[in-house]
Amino acid sequence: MGYQPAHHLAGSGDPRSQIMWHGQETVPQQKVTSDGFRPYINAVEEAWGADVDFAQLIKIYGTRDTSGPGWYGPPKVIGTSSNPISGNPDMKRVSTSHVERINLSVRMSLRRFTRLTNAFSKKLTHLKAAVALFMAWYNFGRVHQSLRVTPAMEAGLTDHVWTVSELLKWGCNVKSGTCYSA
Repeated sequence: MGYQPAHHLAGSGDPRSQIMWHGQETVPQQKVTSDGFRPYINAVEEAWGADVDFAQLIKIYGTRDTSGPGWYGPPKVIGTSSNPISGNPDMKRVSTSHVERINLSVRMSLRRFTRLTNAFSKKLTHLKAAVALFMAWYNFGRVHQSLRVTPAMEAGLTDHVWTVSELLKWGCNVKSGTCYSA
């Protein structure tokens, strides 16, 4: 599911800070794109109600090649269909590309999400901790080529690339969801 956030947190350092949009207390309409998985329709409705511009991008696949070196791969996409579900989505911007890219980054960086490996977490708390550390590094400690800074720097949340030491000093309790700074 693709999500285009229209807000960022105020810079108090507390993740539960009041949501702000360029200094205003009003937040623009949220924009969500999903694939054709039907349960997403109810999930988006439960999460945002009517306060969302929601569309589905349905990929149309060709026949799968069952011979040769590509037999294990997915079939080719031969077309797409964009369907508005709720609100007033900008149909020219309906895309799952951004979320697919982060999905690839997660799977390539966290081998726990790579199929056909034994690098899995035996406990959910370990998986949550690994994902939290990866997302912190991805947003605060990794300079993105397209931005030339970290996403956190681009969003104005920090003024420098965080070191591993800084990432480990700041953390969240995975079970309770409370965050703290050492």
